[in-house]
Amino acid sequence: MMILRLFLKLLLDRDGTNGMLDPWYESKGLKDANQVLAYFAISKLGEAPVDGITDTNPEGLTAAYGKWASAVAGRLNAAGLSCKVLGKEAFEKQMLEKLIWISAFMLVGARHPGATVGAVEKDYRSEVSSLIAELACAAAAERQLVFEEGIEERLCAYSRAVAHFPTAVKEFKWRNGWFYSLSEKAIAAGKPDPCPLHTAWLKELKVV
Repeated sequence: MMILRLFLKLLLDRDGTNGMLDPWYESKGLKDANQVLAYFAISKLGEAPVDGITDTNPEGLTAAYGKWASAVAGRLNAAGLSCKVLGKEAFEKQMLEKLIWISAFMLVGARHPGATVGAVEKDYRSEVSSLIAELACAAAAERQLVFEEGIEERLCAYSRAVAHFPTAVKEFKWRNGWFYSLSEKAIAAGKPDPCPLHTAWLKELKVV
């Protein structure tokens, strides 16, 4: 339990584990590092985490990959949290879905000051749906993979589970920055922007 509490504190200090860390792992020679995709939210230190159990994924969304995945899952399960052990390809898809979730919901929410994650899902569904579709298409093309059907509903269901959380575009390098880098790469090569809506809204908010 002490290890789990330390793990949760590290997640809180890092503002969660939402982000594209693959380039950093590769730069450090850690391409096959053990990873945990934490689909639970912690409002503040000392409070119980809200598990990532949704109406579309009642088994939970948290997942682990790598040599020690089973050990991590066991510790989380012992604390009452769900955790699946996945292979590399399945884990990559879920990691990208989480990246799409944080990038899309935070950006749409930032366009509507004061909007929570739940408000984005409820009141600005058309905006976030368009952005999810755009980012998913770009991510699938970049990584040469196919997402399972129902990605929009899965991400919206998670937003309903953590509806009270505020929105803001931050940790740009690790989140929206990955998608913006795809846009920059395409434009530099004389190709169309794969994420034009994403780029336009980042510029609207003066993030880029």
